[in-house]
Amino acid sequence: MRGMGNMQQMMRKMQKMQKDMLAAQEGLKEQTVEGTVSGGMITVTANGDGKILDIKIKEEVVDPEDIEMLQDLVLTAVNDALEKSTQLKEETLGKFTNGLNIPGL
Repeated sequence: MRGMGNMQQMMRKMQKMQKDMLAAQEGLKEQTVEGTVSGGMITVTANGDGKILDIKIKEEVVDPEDIEMLQDLVLTAVNDALEKSTQLKEETLGKFTNGLNIPGL
């Protein structure tokens, strides 16, 4: 039964890969990226898991007469941070999937 040894070896490799991938996913929660807009007037920090951790708004950008502009800037900075978070996740987990399109990863 030659094939059984290869199958067991393949299963061990898959289990190790799964364990390594779970560790990498946990590690993403500790890594951060920043999205900025208007030369750093608004900075949004997100982790590699796609969670927004912090939003900083410099006083100079706050104009009570133009709240809509502030909202647009915050939205742009948040989207920038989330895009960078997604890229970080793809780079980190991509080594496990080797280009496979696995939903949710």
